[in-house]
Amino acid sequence: MKKISYLFLILNLSFIGHSQTDKEITRLVTPFKIEQVNDTIDFIVVDSMINIKKPIFLWCQGSLPMPLYGEVEGYGYYFFGGGITSFDYRKIVKNYHLIVISMPKTPLIVKKENLNTLYQYVPNGDKPNEFSSDYIEANYLENYVNRANTVLNYLKKQDWVDTTKLVVAGHSQGTKVATKIAANNSSVTHLGLFAANPFGRIDQMIRTARLDAQLGKISWEEADSTINSYYDLCSNANNPEYLENYPHLKAWKTFSITYYDEWLKLDIPIYLAYGTEDRVADLCDLIPLFFIQNGKENLTLKRYLRLEHNFFETKADGETDYDKPHWNEVMQDYLKTLE
Repeated sequence: MKKISYLFLILNLSFIGHSQTDKEITRLVTPFKIEQVNDTIDFIVVDSMINIKKPIFLWCQGSLPMPLYGEVEGYGYYFFGGGITSFDYRKIVKNYHLIVISMPKTPLIVKKENLNTLYQYVPNGDKPNEFSSDYIEANYLENYVNRANTVLNYLKKQDWVDTTKLVVAGHSQGTKVATKIAANNSSVTHLGLFAANPFGRIDQMIRTARLDAQLGKISWEEADSTINSYYDLCSNANNPEYLENYPHLKAWKTFSITYYDEWLKLDIPIYLAYGTEDRVADLCDLIPLFFIQNGKENLTLKRYLRLEHNFFETKADGETDYDKPHWNEVMQDYLKTLE
């Protein structure tokens, strides 16, 4: 039996990220908690006026157990928000109830002693590279989708939610979660995908090794060995015995399936945005061909030149230029299509 409680907090928050450092704001957010037998789902509505009826914009964050709020030495609590602080999310809040779900088995708010240098949650601060066993067990695609649908089912019953429109969008790993939500939830009306890999996850490692060899960064012998090691990883991740003994392989198995076939089944508007310097999203260039061949016209593709995985510009040497972010532009372009 579920127990649903709801809290209202006013938190003093600050933007984190190269694009918005030292820019402090005060933001009203409404945290929710859905308690289940084997899981507690924390999520937030990034809005102080939940009594105003608006549609839902569900943001699916990327990988790894970063909390929505974290305590940073010398600054207090910062708002990470699953990546939404990379862009001006207030423009989303203007017309939508913006929803972000906490990562599985990851507290909503984490103290500094339980954050590693990448602001990821670790149960033991003396072991900054060891995630909790509960998180590792829960870190697989179907769990993210089930948790999201539980939240959406709760939200659609609220009188402050406009159920005629439901936007689900995500970045990186979040695009995989968003895709499966849209494929399994008929209430979804719009799908936004940012820096997606249509072919899963392991393939990008293989493509990277191959390109590095072609560019002379590594030898072909090293690339050959690396590629074969990823075949072994894929084999182990699809072996039930290995999965039972090595639960971290569940993430490799479930997040490494193809996704473009799910996109082709959908008739709702799909927005696909990616940077040309993003190895993860290389194969997005092929997706329009599949839609054309299947007579589908519900895909909007936006290619951002010379931008990387997180939509920063790249320098001549290929390194990321953190002084030149473009997430605001990327998200604003998407919001225009939703209008």
